[in-house]
Amino acid sequence: MSQMNRRRALQLLAALGTTGLAAGCGPDSDGAGDEPGSAVKIGLIAPGTGPNKPIGDEITNGFELFLALNDQRLGGHPVTLVQADEGDSAKSAQTAADRLLKEGVVALTGVVGSTAMSGIRDMVEQARVPLIGSNASPASLQSVVYIWRTSYVLDEPGQALGDYLRQTLKAGDRLMIVAPEGQGSLDVIAGFRRGYEVGGVRLTDAPIITTNSASPSKGDFAPYIRRALNRKPTAIFCHYAGKPAVAFIKQLYDEGYQGRIYAPGFLTEGSVLGDLESETSTIEKYGIETALNYSADLNNTANRVFASAYRKTYNSSPTTYAMASYDAAQVLDKALRIAGPNPNPQQVNLALGQIGQIDSPRGAWQFNQPRTPQQKWYLRRVQKDGQLLSNVVISELATLG
Repeated sequence: MSQMNRRRALQLLAALGTTGLAAGCGPDSDGAGDEPGSAVKIGLIAPGTGPNKPIGDEITNGFELFLALNDQRLGGHPVTLVQADEGDSAKSAQTAADRLLKEGVVALTGVVGSTAMSGIRDMVEQARVPLIGSNASPASLQSVVYIWRTSYVLDEPGQALGDYLRQTLKAGDRLMIVAPEGQGSLDVIAGFRRGYEVGGVRLTDAPIITTNSASPSKGDFAPYIRRALNRKPTAIFCHYAGKPAVAFIKQLYDEGYQGRIYAPGFLTEGSVLGDLESETSTIEKYGIETALNYSADLNNTANRVFASAYRKTYNSSPTTYAMASYDAAQVLDKALRIAGPNPNPQQVNLALGQIGQIDSPRGAWQFNQPRTPQQKWYLRRVQKDGQLLSNVVISELATLG
């Protein structure tokens, strides 16, 4: 996906008006670094093919949008964005990272899959080139010096929902957990337990672990769903995204489930709700609630600028994936300005620890000691906004990180 050119950026800014211009270019007006810096290369690792390509597109869009709103510059430096296909394995991610490092990038960003992130960890640390990861964030990724994340830690949405459900479910309610095999599910479930099992409250039923297929066929989840429904749950907590999320929700209703669904927000993010239009009446009747660090309807200045620009440019609402990548560009904008006119990767990494608070579409946040965001988590309910199903923020759940 090619970068938006200067003409497109100017057209976008004109469409947004002076408020968009001021907010979009705000980082360049903080009094630092008015003189132009040297040109820099930023490497973006994202899936260009395979089941994670839609998320890869969102990540690319978010980063390119920030560049378009800031004259293709970060921290006063003209930027060349060099992209590499993450693929769907640790090996393909390592190949992508190796190519970008040989290109002489001053920083890396992106990375969708947890396997990819774990696979390139040692390469990044040994190369001493900062990586501002904008999606993958396994809980096991600890004690790193050059890896920062603008997304979340994968156990956090589960923890936020666990605390909420512990206070919401009534005595006698039965909760079942259903999730695909893999480390991501283990992180989510561990976080959920940490939030839920407080003050003597315990989960009595073991989680039901399903197969993990990127493109499940009709009926693939049915045997697992029947096992769960045999236990007569009043609520189900699950962890799916993309096509598996659509298939799981449809098959859950097909098997006769008549209760509320709770999940990390990935369950209904991206194109999922568009694919569930046929289930609108059932969803409205029984309810789906999710926890996420972002929703496109958040009412703050940064989000009004970001969401409006995103819709005008890509003709769709932004997701948490696009937002986190947009913020990765914001983070680099601040760090490159601090690092000075001729930055090297080590100077940029040092500057990342000095950037302070980010005025983000999700709400203000800042890096904590493990180099992940300290941020708010929101409870979102799937309901109609006009004629379309949307993720509507109901309340704040917690601040974690």
